[in-house]
Amino acid sequence: MSSCNYHLRILSLLLFLLLGINNAMSEPEEYKTYIVHMDNSHKPSSFLTHESWHRATLKSLLNPVDDKEMLLYSYNHVMHGFSARLTPSQVSEIKKSSAHIATYEERFGKLFTTHSPEFLGLRHSSGLWNVSSYGEGVIVGLIDSGVWPESESFREKGMPPIPSRWKGKCQNSTSTPFPCNRKLIGAQVFIKGVQAAGKIDSPDDSPRDFLGHGTHTSSTAAGNHVPGASQFGYAKGIARGIAPRAHVAMYKVSSGEDIVESDVLAAMDQAIADGVDIMSLSLGFDQTPYFQDVIAIASLSAIEKGIVVVCAAGNDGAPNSTHNAAPWITTVGAGTLDRSFTATVTLGNNLTFEGKSEFPDRVIVRDTPLYYGKGDFNKTICSYGALNWSEVVGKVVICDNSNSLSIFDQAAELARVSAVAGILMTDWTSFGVDGLSIPSLVLPPSSGALIRKYAIGAAGEAEVKIMRFVLTSFGTKPAPQVAEFSSKGPDPVNPNILKPDIIAPGVQVLAAFPPLIPVGQIGNYELASDYALLSGTSMSAPHVAGVAALLKAVHPEWSPAAIRSALMTTADTIDNNGTTLTNEVTDLPGTPLDYGAGHINPNKAMNPGLIYDIDWQGYVDFLCGLGYNDAEMRSILRQSQWNCRQEGTELNYPSFVAIFSKNASSPNVKNFTRVVTNVGDDQSVYQAVAETTHGITIRVEPPTLTFTNKYQKQSYVVSVQIDGKSPPVAYSYLYWVDQNSHVVASPVVVLNF
Repeated sequence: MSSCNYHLRILSLLLFLLLGINNAMSEPEEYKTYIVHMDNSHKPSSFLTHESWHRATLKSLLNPVDDKEMLLYSYNHVMHGFSARLTPSQVSEIKKSSAHIATYEERFGKLFTTHSPEFLGLRHSSGLWNVSSYGEGVIVGLIDSGVWPESESFREKGMPPIPSRWKGKCQNSTSTPFPCNRKLIGAQVFIKGVQAAGKIDSPDDSPRDFLGHGTHTSSTAAGNHVPGASQFGYAKGIARGIAPRAHVAMYKVSSGEDIVESDVLAAMDQAIADGVDIMSLSLGFDQTPYFQDVIAIASLSAIEKGIVVVCAAGNDGAPNSTHNAAPWITTVGAGTLDRSFTATVTLGNNLTFEGKSEFPDRVIVRDTPLYYGKGDFNKTICSYGALNWSEVVGKVVICDNSNSLSIFDQAAELARVSAVAGILMTDWTSFGVDGLSIPSLVLPPSSGALIRKYAIGAAGEAEVKIMRFVLTSFGTKPAPQVAEFSSKGPDPVNPNILKPDIIAPGVQVLAAFPPLIPVGQIGNYELASDYALLSGTSMSAPHVAGVAALLKAVHPEWSPAAIRSALMTTADTIDNNGTTLTNEVTDLPGTPLDYGAGHINPNKAMNPGLIYDIDWQGYVDFLCGLGYNDAEMRSILRQSQWNCRQEGTELNYPSFVAIFSKNASSPNVKNFTRVVTNVGDDQSVYQAVAETTHGITIRVEPPTLTFTNKYQKQSYVVSVQIDGKSPPVAYSYLYWVDQNSHVVASPVVVLNF
């Protein structure tokens, strides 16, 4: 190789390396959405608004941000700060500002997706509905997926005028009109964050609901009376919200499956500014410390202004999985109703059986041969591909219980071979059996065994005289039960606070739904309905929001903590069988880690006798005891200064969690101080009654509380002691009982690890 060629190759290699380094250095940084907390006391007086200061901050960066494009929201109430699309370098520069408190990259979250008022004991002639005038004058704001304004549930008939304090608006779409009225008094859109994240294909500037979730939750909380509502005939009756004369305001944060923190913060910020009384959120994010939890931060701001915040606990189902569990939030789990959707079958021997069914058509099967694949295991369980068309076409087919196949797999096999209908056996089904591809009746194996016995004995003569579908049964027992999917405690962020606080109906709840969204299918045809049956803690939270609206109408002077206390201390822990609330899957007794204080009882909550109140300073003291640093405290309190009156994390909460260690040197006694306020009769004497389990001793001092005036306060101390026989998890109850039949109940949970 010549010297000249050698040097040329060396120069080419150096040039290649330099170009590579240069390209690497100029590689553009990725823009992401960040939530930036700022110290409001640093805002220069030359800026008239927070937003103008935030825009100027972004423009002042060495690599300036186009504030019109990159600033998503400027927050005024839920926190001091803004959300913007930024690069890591720009974030680093903002952090150098003396006004900067904290910055977090935003996270994605999810939605927690007419009989229930009666099940809750609400009646026209007496009780909370009557006294509260059905929630008249109260404004319920929902942070959700929008609303379908044309639904009958949002008509304004019988509604009072819009409260003069209301500052909200009805945001019209650029393409289609969006009507508001005296029922639906406001609707706005907050989806800049999810759009910036690229999770929406096209612009969506309408508050209209294209998912169905928000329409369902808002009508559950405060929908108007609608006679004859049902889903394909199931649950037919009068659909009405829990607070049917309350006003509804919708803050849309979702047009698809994704939600983001910046949008939820902006929606809650606007709801506070607009003047809502109740805020309901059936959505959430992964659990995180309070100072990073946007719903916790925004809710604390709302609570400071007297707004009750109700949130779904989540649908994770497992222990240690509760969401939205800050102690200033009312956290709601889900329970079942005493209602089931059924079909019946009468056999050739005149025996009749009832089973679960949600087939969306009122079909009748008459005088049809009954088939069971005796002698072939795969045929008995209706395994895919096992059945022969010639053997089962036009017949009703029995499918045995299978650990390897779902009832949906079995129904698909029956549809493949043109069976007329199915009788499916299973130990347990989830809260819905909708979506089965042919008319099917679902039975437990114990009942199915009798049908199977008949089919085998009658051989080729076995027949079904009649099968009937679209039936609704009431009085189902046991009810309520704790829903299988409902998130349960201990709370992963702070196990010292019992969460969920309470449970409410959340399984197969009938409420309004957009008529353009399919909720069922027959063959190749999708089916729509103006009312739909949905399940989730998304459905239980608006029940509690509605009851909170009723209580707010009766007791406008009560704080959010007082309303939550009334709901908790009057909740039911006994089902309609007269036994402790059970788990939907196991039928075994549940615990307060499953259902909190119990199942909501609205009429009792109207007159609880005593309440456990918590003011703003109480929450500050609680946060002071968590060991947060200065920046973390400023992030959640939105203040540069605060006063910690006392150390410790104890709150004046209506429930107790005593955590012990099995370490021999650890104390075996925990003391709790509580203050109760008399909201019952002026002259009241309450006696403490402790209901304990093996290995636990509860002492109360003083054991008697005497009140001479309404709103008088009294304090007491509870001592919870364990011995060596105490199990890892146990629970007891403390009751305060007066001469006027008030029973103020508090669960006491003991964790001994």
